[in-house]
Amino acid sequence: MKTSVGTSTGAVGGTLPGAAAGTATGTAGGTVPGAPSGGPAGTGEAGAVHAAPPRTSRPAPAETVDSPRIVALAASVAGGRDAAVREFWAETEGQGTPLVEPIPWDPEHRAVTFLWRGTEDTRRVLLLVNGLVDRSHLVGSLMRRIHGTDVWHLTYRLRSDHRGSYAIAPDTGGGRIRTAAAPEDGPADDFQARLLPLLAEAGPDPLNPRTVPGRRQGAGSSVFELPDAPPQPWRPWAPAAATAAAARRGLVERHRLTSAALAARRDVWTYVPPGPLPDGGADALVLLDGDMWCGRLGVQALFDRLIRDGVLPPLVVLAPDAVDNATRAREFGGRPAYVNFLAAELLPWAAARLPVTFDPSRTVVAGESLGGLTALYAGLAAPRRFGKVLAQSPSLWWRPGGPGPVDGTDAADGPSWLAERYAGGGPRELRAHLRVGRYEGDMRKRCGELRDTLRGLGHSVAYTEYNGGHDYACWAGGLAEGLVDLLGRADDGAREGGV
Repeated sequence: MKTSVGTSTGAVGGTLPGAAAGTATGTAGGTVPGAPSGGPAGTGEAGAVHAAPPRTSRPAPAETVDSPRIVALAASVAGGRDAAVREFWAETEGQGTPLVEPIPWDPEHRAVTFLWRGTEDTRRVLLLVNGLVDRSHLVGSLMRRIHGTDVWHLTYRLRSDHRGSYAIAPDTGGGRIRTAAAPEDGPADDFQARLLPLLAEAGPDPLNPRTVPGRRQGAGSSVFELPDAPPQPWRPWAPAAATAAAARRGLVERHRLTSAALAARRDVWTYVPPGPLPDGGADALVLLDGDMWCGRLGVQALFDRLIRDGVLPPLVVLAPDAVDNATRAREFGGRPAYVNFLAAELLPWAAARLPVTFDPSRTVVAGESLGGLTALYAGLAAPRRFGKVLAQSPSLWWRPGGPGPVDGTDAADGPSWLAERYAGGGPRELRAHLRVGRYEGDMRKRCGELRDTLRGLGHSVAYTEYNGGHDYACWAGGLAEGLVDLLGRADDGAREGGV
């Protein structure tokens, strides 16, 4: 892995909207709005930052149903058939989890049963399905146990195109969970407090080999895909196909840049495709959260495939690390300093070293969650650098100057801060690709409002609501679909095969 050190001082060519005078040159001079006093974004106290959205309204919870297989097992156990549980676990280990069963009277949905094999110490098991769990009411996500057995289960009725991730947290009464004990027949708030420590204990399902890492959850999560989930050209939880392993691969390197705008050093991953590149430079993708996409998810396999199959033109990728959750929360969002870093430092640094275009119509900035908001803000603040934006599950709840010393939350009603900024005067021409999950509560509503705002201003906007949550299991495929929409070639035949 190559590491290089450098400092870039290239200019955007104009002051970024909302930036203090002097901040558009990539230097640390001046105070960046939204940053703690005394320096640019990234130097404040981590404890002063809201890194997660506030509690907002959620869609109706997924319906729980009875699993025919679990009902039959419970009947066998009640009838005294001792071998039934042993046979059930042998069958389950062979086919993997979760258990997916058709619903005869409802062909558009499936009964999806999540399972846990308990021990004599297991007191309860908490199931955390992305988008389905209500963290303010965890009792609703507790698994049930077939009496007298080690079988813990919970079955949801889900549409047959659902894709998502989940984690499981068993409570065996040990460690700090025991110290948080409260009477189970006590007040509901006490029982909720008893369950909260389990969140930190959640991990993948040992009966499901498909796992995906997460930013907040170090152990990662397990992935499930129902039969009609949209096909994906690349799955970070699936082993690479033999043909892909034998194919030519792009060059991935890791560099270290010194940023004046951030007053910090940042690692940046670069991807350069194999083979000749076009005259005038290759298309460019600035992909936020490089430590996740390149460091943990291996996204370069996606770029290799899409370019090899002719779906995308040759593409150079620049993927800066977000460092950690606290740094990410300080720097992402509507931060002029971070856009300065991307537009005035990162892109000129890359252009001096790599065959990459300066054309904003061939340059995409992409992110998800708070990174999705950052990508949208970059398209607003630096239109001469970024003419295309891919935003997945953008955190449109965020508003600078809201509750909290550094950043805060938007009002529950009214347009989002970013929609107001675009409506108040944005770039003359922007192409955007927005994606949001149907299980993302208010975020789904705000994405629809931003779509309407952008289209009303004459911008080209593709919009997708997928059947899932705030989830890398969904964002992996969304990255491919968004890039094909924004940069892909017009040959429809090349787009067949799941993109």
